[in-house]
Amino acid sequence: MAEEKLNNEEIKKEEDNNNIVLSKKDIVKSFWRWRFFVQSNYNYERLQSTGVIFSLSPVLKKLYGPKTDEMSEALKRHIQFFNTEAAFGGTILGMTIAMEEEKANGAPINTDTINGLKTGMMGPLAGIGDTLWQGTLIPILLSFTLPFASQGNIVLGPILFAVLHMGLMLVLSYNVWMFGYRRGREGVQELLSGSALPKVMSFAQTLGAIVIGGLAAQFVDVVSPATLNLSSDVTLSIQEDVLDELVVGILPLGITLLTYYLLKKQFKPTTVLVILIILGAVLAGFGLIGTAD
Repeated sequence: MAEEKLNNEEIKKEEDNNNIVLSKKDIVKSFWRWRFFVQSNYNYERLQSTGVIFSLSPVLKKLYGPKTDEMSEALKRHIQFFNTEAAFGGTILGMTIAMEEEKANGAPINTDTINGLKTGMMGPLAGIGDTLWQGTLIPILLSFTLPFASQGNIVLGPILFAVLHMGLMLVLSYNVWMFGYRRGREGVQELLSGSALPKVMSFAQTLGAIVIGGLAAQFVDVVSPATLNLSSDVTLSIQEDVLDELVVGILPLGITLLTYYLLKKQFKPTTVLVILIILGAVLAGFGLIGTAD
């Protein structure tokens, strides 16, 4: 009886040894590769796929071996087209690592399943990341630091922005990466299908619009110095007596909305800049607009 128990323990130990288990160091190493090199070879044919390969290669080598048919197949499936928002989209790579680990240990996961996960999730998570990061968090950071930068304060302006930007980016992207690995495919599907996500997205979009509106009102400096002489002793100020009576800050709002409209019409940013320069030069030449200073 004792001999049988010993044999069973030896068999169980041997089975455990046959399983390839990734360490936290492996996961973190892959994260750092993704975070700093995801777009280092960005190209129009496959976009971020070479960054995916570079990030996952240490994990794949440990799971399949450096020179095996399984390794070759893994590289082929991950060289396919991939593009998402780098911070929040790292969740997909965390899930991918979890699936590759299960596959290497015999789970019935095929190439189509892994590629389907990446393809299906990269769009939604790109939308979430762009909304929360570029549309909300960055404008909030700018609202804190731009006033200092405009006063010439380098430390509390660009340096503080860079530090806060880098710190938030690393903390957020690391945590969503590890969340993806821990929860696997089901965890993110729960997040995307849950009732809380639409509320978070709606709040983020509203907050982002408010912050951008505040930045436009503060930093788009356009007024009209034009006047109308109604009689010999009555002069009408276009800015104070007309525009400000309609909506205070209507000219900065108009310039901001015009810029947004042109960008939505797929004008290049450089083209929009040229249009604004020409429009400003013409209107200033006729004395219709100027700056508050």
